[in-house]
Amino acid sequence: MTQYSDYFGPEGLLVRGTILVLPGRGETRATYARFGRRLAADAYRVRVIDAPDLDTEDLTALAARLTEAAESTTAEDGVVGPLVLVGADSGAAAIAALLTREAARRPDAVILAGLPGRTPATTPTAGSWDEELDVRTSCPTHRGILTQDPGVRRGSLDDALPDDILAAAYDSEADVPALLLVGDADPLADHEALARTAKSLARARLSAVHGAHHDVLNDLQHRSVAAEVVAFLETLRNDLRPLITVRSSAW
Repeated sequence: MTQYSDYFGPEGLLVRGTILVLPGRGETRATYARFGRRLAADAYRVRVIDAPDLDTEDLTALAARLTEAAESTTAEDGVVGPLVLVGADSGAAAIAALLTREAARRPDAVILAGLPGRTPATTPTAGSWDEELDVRTSCPTHRGILTQDPGVRRGSLDDALPDDILAAAYDSEADVPALLLVGDADPLADHEALARTAKSLARARLSAVHGAHHDVLNDLQHRSVAAEVVAFLETLRNDLRPLITVRSSAW
């Protein structure tokens, strides 16, 4: 059984970078098929790996798994940079925590989507599957994907994440360029703590998605979110100098 899901850009185009996606609690690689295809359409090499189980997989093992996943994408000239790690939910927490440690291969940037708050959520998610879906997303397509995927572990959003992982994620002082994405309707997020963390990082951008829930990469606004991700990737390739500046606008 393959341990990765890969998405390749259009034939004949040069690869613009390598993206590794780490899913979150309860999710499978199939959860990110739409996201992977969209980034690949812009000529990025996308690889989705299995979600971490932070109760059984320590950060050292996860770092080794991410390194192997990156290096096995290599072409003749090695991994095509920039190398960007994208994490959702527990995947975002794990990636953020990894940045506080020495790693064999450090990413050029990270994208942290739906980072859970350090305190338990006040909104219950285990009452029913429909209630969990309401926390995750209002996108009917994504709700269907989650419901029809036998690998999705229902009720998983009520699993507590290790305190040390969340503490490391929120207290990080990493200087790696970071895009933080959060739905402004995400009941699992600590919006004030996210804002403080973003301000404490040397090169971070916090983007709130209006109306989006916890699965911010896959909610109704997924097209705009993907556009924000691609804009970040293109800015990263330009040494974090924006390629477009709005000089006049009526909206």
